[in-house]
Parts: sequence; C-alpha cells; structure tokens
Amino acid sequence: MSMSDYIVRGRSFRTGNDYQAALRDERRIAIIEKKYENADMSGKEHIINVLNNGEIKFETLVGEDFIYELEERFNELKETNTKHKKSSGSKKSITKKKEAVEKKEKTNKKPEPKKSLEDYDEEMQEYIKKELYLQEKSRRRTVLICSLVAVLCMGYVFFYYYLYERNSNEYEHLASLKEETVASDSQVHINYTKEEENKDLVVLEKYKKIFSQNKSLIGWIKIDDTNIDYPVMQTVNNEYYLDHNYNQQYDKNGSIFLDKDCDITNPGCNMIIYGHHMKSGKMFGNLQLYSNREYYEKHPYIQFDTIYEEGRYQIMYVFRSRIYNEDEIVFKYYQFFEASTPEEFDSHMNEMANLSLYDTGVRATYGDKLITLSTCDNSEQDGRFVVVAKKIN
Repeated sequence: MSMSDYIVRGRSFRTGNDYQAALRDERRIAIIEKKYENADMSGKEHIINVLNNGEIKFETLVGEDFIYELEERFNELKETNTKHKKSSGSKKSITKKKEAVEKKEKTNKKPEPKKSLEDYDEEMQEYIKKELYLQEKSRRRTVLICSLVAVLCMGYVFFYYYLYERNSNEYEHLASLKEETVASDSQVHINYTKEEENKDLVVLEKYKKIFSQNKSLIGWIKIDDTNIDYPVMQTVNNEYYLDHNYNQQYDKNGSIFLDKDCDITNPGCNMIIYGHHMKSGKMFGNLQLYSNREYYEKHPYIQFDTIYEEGRYQIMYVFRSRIYNEDEIVFKYYQFFEASTPEEFDSHMNEMANLSLYDTGVRATYGDKLITLSTCDNSEQDGRFVVVAKKIN
C-alpha cells in the first residue's frame, strides 16, 4: 500500500503499524462519539474532562484531533443553550403571570358537590357497578400477574445462585482430584500411519481419575492468582460445551473447550481454546483484564496441560478482533491452526503483532507451539478478545 492508502480521518500515516494504531483510535472514537451524542450537557462535559485528563489514551494524532473537535462542538452547544435561556426568560415571566391569574380564578370558584351512587337512576347505577367490578377484576388480574412474575424472578435468582454454587464446588472438587495420585496402568493407544511405529500415550497420573469420569477431557488450564483454573473439554463440534458443564449437564456458563479441529495427540503449531465471557467472572470472564498492561505483567504465564503432557506458556499478544464474513479478505485468528512454511508462520505473527494492544517483547519462531485463548468482546458486534501465548517448557 502507498502512503495515500494510509489515511484515517484526514491524516496520513507512513507505516502499516501507525495506520493500524490510527484505526484502533478510530474505533475508540466511534464508541466515545456514541456516548457523547446520547449524553446530556453534564454528561458531555464529563466526557470531555475524561479525555482532557488523559484517562482514555489515544495512540495517534487522530485522537488529539477528535478531542479538539469535541471541545469546539461542546462550546458551540453551550453558547446556543445560553442564548436560548435568555430569550425564553421573558416568555417564562409572562407565562408565570398568566398562571397566577388562572390559579386565582380557580381558587375563587366554588367546588362542585360530589355525587353519590344514589344520585343516579337505576340503569346508570347498574352501569357504574359493572364498570367498578370490571376495574377491580382487572386490578386483581394485574396484581396476580405481577406476583407470578416476581415469584418467577426470585426463583430464577435462587436457581442461578444454586447453579453457581454447585458448579463452583464441582470445579473445586475436580481441582482437588488433580492432587490425588491414583495407581493405574491405563494407557491410550494411538495408531499412526504405516510409515510410523505405533506409539503409546499415557494419561498423566493427576488427570486419570478426572478422565475416567468424562472421556471428553483433553486437558487443564490455569493462570496463577486468577479464577481461571478449569478442565478443558473437546467434542466433535464447537457448540455442545457452549451450554454444558463437565458433568454434561445444561449450564449457561458452558465449559472451557478446545476447538474441534485441534488434535492434542498430534498438535499443530496453534491450539485454540474457547470460553464464555461471564459477567460473574467465571470461565474467561476476567480474560479482558489483560487489556491492561500492568495486569499482563503480573500474570504473564499460562499453565496448559494436555492429559498426556504438562505445558507452560508465555503470553505474546493481546488483541481485539471479531468474526468476519467468509468473503472478507482479512486475518482470521480463529482459522489459524497450522503454518506449512516459516514465511506463512511469520506472516501470522506479524498480523497478531499489529493487532496487539501492547508489545510484550515476546516473539515466536517457526516450530514453536502456541495456544490462543478466545472469548466474546462487547465492544463491537461479534467482537472477540484474544490472548496468544507460546510454549516455553
């Protein structure tokens, strides 16, 4: 691409990295712009103060241009409101005088005597009674419906907390099973092609008991000093464990699971692991904390064991992406499982480096093994938050 192609909001950029940074600023601006338009005057002023205080960081001059433009618009709006208040002041005084006169007239009027039911003829009395009955019936129906809704809501809350506690206890129990040593000679036999000899893979001692309870278990993921400490599942599709737990019960929290196209017995260069972004923080609910560089510096390592082999990984890239249309020609991290050449591998690494929110200084070369953690991101439609790490031992 030429320099003329690297243009964002009227500014030109020399390199692809600067251009990508400007595009990230533009996405931030779109979110702020929407909040600004929906805010009242005090809200708009608060947004401008936040920007001027540097609480929201921009990477390029596109952000500085936006802050200046927003201040100009706010000042013009403020000036317009001031003029409007002055012009409406005289109208308000006239309106107040008129209201005072009307109030005085109403005060001087004698109140009309209230009528009782007996003041009407029999036909009208029957009509009034029928209307009052229908109104009372409608009121009782409304009260009943509201009561049922309240009961259902309370039931849902109790059921949710019951599932929350049950699942928390279950995962704690599973974690404790890892610490138990179980004597077992069970082995998993993998048949390779004719060119290769048969090879036995043995389930690690700490996972034998858990694996015996559910053969869909393929590993365990843990990040020290976080709530991420879960079994990793895998099945023939990527839908089942979206809403089922380790015990194969329905659970809206789902499970952490490995992409169906990955093979732990003969892994490619990248394995993709999915988990829901739950508001409670369960599953990968806290993964987006890695958007803060300080959080990454305190939690730079991921422990991901397959049931056959332990593995420690160092985080390389943290970025936001989304699910693209099939016909869009763009880097799609969720389709990256293998690279057949060093050039192809380096191309993927460059794409992720350009997307990364910050530079960790960690690099990978062709032949390194990677894992990619993926969860939903509400900053855009079909958004995803992604953490990529390489195996170090």
